Amino acid sequence: MSTPVAHDAACIFCKIINGEIPSFKLIETEHTFSFLDIQPTAEGHTLIIPKYHGAKLHDIPDEYLAEVLPITKKLAKILGVDKVGSDGLGYNVLQNNGRIAHQEVDHVHFHLIPKRDKETGLGVQWPAQATDFEKLGKLHKELLVKLEESK
Repeated sequence: MSTPVAHDAACIFCKIINGEIPSFKLIETEHTFSFLDIQPTAEGHTLIIPKYHGAKLHDIPDEYLAEVLPITKKLAKILGVDKVGSDGLGYNVLQNNGRIAHQEVDHVHFHLIPKRDKETGLGVQWPAQATDFEKLGKLHKELLVKLEESK
């Protein structure tokens, strides 16, 4: 496999990609690398990372992100957490950007976290705000303008 285009010699994930640190590798392609998390929240907790060093999602070229979800989907199936129904199996796909958003390693990475029971896996807090349709409508218009300007 090719070496990453962007690389940070101090980054633990770049070292894993380059084989300087061993890992429990699962899938490697030209642009992505996946491996078992060594501090899992659940059995099968997996990381999927682009082979391009960037701290936040918007720092990564699209071609390095194109395979992330298909690989995540494939891994979910082999982990057996793709089953839906009364067995209660599930999974979370988590990607954090910045310390305030709980990012620990400054290299974009996606967690595939099996959720087989209430005790293991990801616990989520969701402090939903009351709906303010006027405020939401204003934000919607502002974002549409920005999207048009970005073309």
